[in-house]
Amino acid sequence: MTLVLVLGLGMTAIALAIAGRRVVWLYRLITSGQPAPDRVENVTHGLGAAIKTQLVEVLGQRKLLKWSIPGLAHLFVFWAFLILATVYLEAYGALFNPDFHIPLIGTWPVLAFAQDFIALMAFFGISAFAIIRLKNSPGRLGRKSRFKGSHLGGAWLVLLMILNVLWSMFLFRGAAVNTGNFPYDSGAFFSEAIAGLLHPLGDNTNEVLEHVGLLIHIGVMLVFLVLVVHTKHLHIFVAPLNVMFGRRPVALGAVVPMMSKGTPLDFENLDDIDEDAVMGVGKIEDFTWKGLLDFATCTECGRCQSQCPAWNTEKPLSPKLLIMALRDHTYAKAPYLLASSDEEREALPDEVKAEAERELVGATEGWAWEPSGGAVIDPDVLWSCTSCGACVEQCPVDIEHVDHITDMRRYQVLVESNFPTELNALFKGLENKGNPWNMSPDARMEWAKDLPFEVKQVGTDVEDLDEVDWLFWVGCAGAYEDRAKKTTRAVAELLDMAGVSFAVLGNGETCTGDPARRAGNEFVFQQLAMQNAEVFKESKVKKVVSTCAHCFNTLKNEYSQFGVELEVVHHTQLLNRLVREGKLTPVASDAATPSRSITYHDPCFLGRHNQVYSPPRELLDIIPNAELKEMPRNSERSFCCGAGGAQMWMEEKIGERINVNRTTEAVETGADQIATGCPFCRMMLSDGLTAKQADGSAREEVEVIDVAQLLLASVKRGDGGSPAMPLEPQPEVDPVGGAVMTTLDGV
Repeated sequence: MTLVLVLGLGMTAIALAIAGRRVVWLYRLITSGQPAPDRVENVTHGLGAAIKTQLVEVLGQRKLLKWSIPGLAHLFVFWAFLILATVYLEAYGALFNPDFHIPLIGTWPVLAFAQDFIALMAFFGISAFAIIRLKNSPGRLGRKSRFKGSHLGGAWLVLLMILNVLWSMFLFRGAAVNTGNFPYDSGAFFSEAIAGLLHPLGDNTNEVLEHVGLLIHIGVMLVFLVLVVHTKHLHIFVAPLNVMFGRRPVALGAVVPMMSKGTPLDFENLDDIDEDAVMGVGKIEDFTWKGLLDFATCTECGRCQSQCPAWNTEKPLSPKLLIMALRDHTYAKAPYLLASSDEEREALPDEVKAEAERELVGATEGWAWEPSGGAVIDPDVLWSCTSCGACVEQCPVDIEHVDHITDMRRYQVLVESNFPTELNALFKGLENKGNPWNMSPDARMEWAKDLPFEVKQVGTDVEDLDEVDWLFWVGCAGAYEDRAKKTTRAVAELLDMAGVSFAVLGNGETCTGDPARRAGNEFVFQQLAMQNAEVFKESKVKKVVSTCAHCFNTLKNEYSQFGVELEVVHHTQLLNRLVREGKLTPVASDAATPSRSITYHDPCFLGRHNQVYSPPRELLDIIPNAELKEMPRNSERSFCCGAGGAQMWMEEKIGERINVNRTTEAVETGADQIATGCPFCRMMLSDGLTAKQADGSAREEVEVIDVAQLLLASVKRGDGGSPAMPLEPQPEVDPVGGAVMTTLDGV
């Protein structure tokens, strides 16, 4: 027994020394990133929310369980790591005392059962992982495999290591039952079954097997520990930290403010900006420590890649490969980053110096993810992102891919002036005319011509917003684009029919700045946002309704950074409320009119970024003579239209057009109408439909239309204001906690 003790403690000391050295190195590397004081404040000031997130996201595995079979497999393997820690406690105790058991609970049959049960479930879990990886291997599916580009050898090695943990556990436990050293009299059903198989070998053999199995079990764990801290499986330890310091449990909403050395950059007073200020991310060391933690946390599972609209349309952007490239560059440059002096850096190997000098964003020699030289990230990768948030929504460890892309874009725009040429027109229009189309500000009220009622303007018809219920934020598309104008008029008519008082800013309205911020031009965004914030304060704006999902998101989630606190709702939310309050009544057409089918496209900035899924669907459900047909990719897995991230103003030169891909899916439902709740989506899907109709793959009668127009048509068949039958509340799932809430309007 003394030999077993010496071997066990010796192996442990060696493994802990190796793993500990790596952990210290990782800690130094990650904390070398720029400060992120807001992340710590979010935890300390919202401790209850942080604990809830850990319970739901980490212990409850909420995001992973969205993928039912792999999610359930991961749940069992995850809980096996937790529960089987008690087996390792027993194993180390057995090194010193063969009769060791955990104090208080060490002979409890429930614990014995839990240990054996979770070990068997973990075996089934890793078996499921093996089958999934074989069925979805890149060799079989090519680019469609979410494992394309992942380190597959390491994944198989880890599955083998988990298998070794399980069989060695049952070997030494089964033998311990036969030698009388097992701490449990009952409950360990599988260990006892193994004991039955080993019993005929005799006492001496079982004693040897107990000692050998014990050392193998401990040794496997120690090798596993060293392996984990040196590979992508580091996420076992750092994922809970990444989740804890993340800024949201669901999706994006706001873009992270631009920081320099932990301080937000305010462009209101340019003279106050330090000449050494870092604008965006131009080098790996410009990322915050949270960014470096993101890179270290990536599991290479590819869920983000499988949902990315850019990757799914043959573009070079894969959120997974982006994070992997940044991680690999960080690790390769680490000796340079951690060097304490110029002399120490000068003494580094040439390959480390070469890595330190690589451009972060620039031309790569070869394909974007298999470069033979050049920069870390290809510009085509950086500028393919639509900011849809699908990657963040699906990431099980809460990596914030879009924030990192935005920060790199900021540096390219503000420092390098290196961005797609098409964005010049966007920036010029926003700076000179306050709208991305460079149209005259005096034309913002043309949408209201010939309406059968007066549209009140602030400063002309009302002094401020205290005189009405809502500010109707029209948005640039709603004011200038002909198709979007129809939505604007429809919403205005519906509000008037329902007796809702509202006013618009008219020519005093300017772009929220959303396309500028997501294109990386933080300067233009802040100028527009500060201008609007002053108007809001002067006009006493408190409640805003918007037809544009991008305006809705920006006003709701980002304008608080400029001292403006607003209640912002999307028009589908407000209209849904008005229908349920009986202020608007959809009326069926005559019996001779055939019924029609509608499919609904979720705008990313309404659905995924703000979790508004039910209100537009509830409106479509009550449209008479209409049937809602869902696309295969809907709600939180909805596919982007291709307009976000300033893509509306950029040429899509690589691969399939995203809007055509999405339109094809909509057309294949057989629906007569494609409904949406965002003018950008409407424009992109309309263009996609035109292309489909031109090649004969879509029926001529199919049309793209806003939910508000469908509602208006049905309301106009009646008098618009007769009492409606009360509708049953619809259950809606809390996106964070999973609790069922009851909502009438989704607001």
